[in-house]
Parts: sequence; C-alpha cells; structure tokens
Amino acid sequence: MREILGRRRRLRFRRERRPAHVDAALLYATEWRWPVLPGVGLAAAGGRGERQRGGACACACPDPECVVPGAHPFDPELFAATTDPRMVRWWWTNRPDAPVVLATGGRAPCALSLPAVAGARAVAALDAMGVRLGPVVATPTRWSLLVAPYTLERLGELLYAKDRVPSSLRFHGEGGYLLLPPSAAGTDQVRWERAPLAGSASPWLPDVEAVVDALVEASTSTPDGGSRLRY
Repeated sequence: MREILGRRRRLRFRRERRPAHVDAALLYATEWRWPVLPGVGLAAAGGRGERQRGGACACACPDPECVVPGAHPFDPELFAATTDPRMVRWWWTNRPDAPVVLATGGRAPCALSLPAVAGARAVAALDAMGVRLGPVVATPTRWSLLVAPYTLERLGELLYAKDRVPSSLRFHGEGGYLLLPPSAAGTDQVRWERAPLAGSASPWLPDVEAVVDALVEASTSTPDGGSRLRY
C-alpha cells in the first residue's frame, strides 16, 4: 500500500509540472475561438541559445540577427493558425514550452501595442475617461491592448486625421500576430496586465476607435524608448 501511494504522489507531481502552454492554447482556441499556433521559441541549451549578446538569448530561427528572439512564428507559418483542438494538442505535445501566438485580424482580435511606460499612461487615461477596456497583454517593455477586429482601411481613416503617429505605436491587424500568456519573449515573461474575466465565453473587446486617441497621445508625450522592434 505504501508503494502504491508513493506512485500516486509521483504521478500527481508529474501532472502538476506539466507546462501550462497547452492548457492556455486550448482555452484560446476552443473556448474563445482565437486562432493560435506555436511560436519559434529560443534555441536549445547547448546550441545557439548559449550564445548571448548583451544578455539576450538567441532565437531558434535561422536568422542569427533576429530582433524578436523566440517571439514570432516560423514553422508552422502564420497562416497555419487554427482553432482545431487536435492540431493544438499535437503542436504543444511535441513542443510543450513553445510560445502561444495569436494570429490577429479577420474574425480574431486585433491589438495595438506601445512601450510599457506609455501603455500604463494610456490605460490610466482611458480608465479616467470611463472607457471599458478589454484584455491587456504586458511584458516589461511593451503593453498591448486587445480590440475588436478592424480593417486596414478603417485604421487608415482613423490615423489619417492625426498630426503624428509615433513609430513606437504598432498595429496588430490582418496578417499580424501577438504573443499571449504564458509565453516568454526572449528572457521576458508575457503576462496579463488586465486579464479576461474568469469564466467568460469569449473576452469582450472595445472598438479601436475607443482607444486609439489615448494611445497616440500617450506615445507622443512619452520619451520614445520602444521604437526598436522587440517584445
């Protein structure tokens, strides 16, 4: 009996250590109907992953100068994003630590991202105005506000009226992508700054019109420390 209990304890310990990525990917794909795919991730230990420049880990893609290490699709390519639970399980069974990438646009959420300091300022301004926000994804360097799907034509109309749109403000629409928690971007962890409400069938998303002015203003009035392509 002691041996059986000991085995059960070991099995339970193994289950608790299972990477959370597959559970998150299945939630996004099957319950929220967000198309996802695995990101490229970082190079394996003992390979290029041990070579660092200024503390940055090397990407597992073939580009030795990759500026977003581990934080982008590679194989499969972005168009393979799916909500099929069988495919999602297969991908993360083979690569349990792979980042979770959302393919933005179409019927999926879009996003606007900006440097973390400007992002915090924009979220505070939107809260003060009583604007209802959806999920907000954050890393130590950038915040991304998820919004309802928009077309490039509609986005162009909104931005055309602006005197200036800072290069540090980026738009993740049709053909774009965004890392979702609990992924890692280089050495940084991706987290929810504003998490979706627990138990929601699919997170509510604001229209891009409701947030773009505050994001442009915050990006313009904040020193541009985030124009470099990184996450």
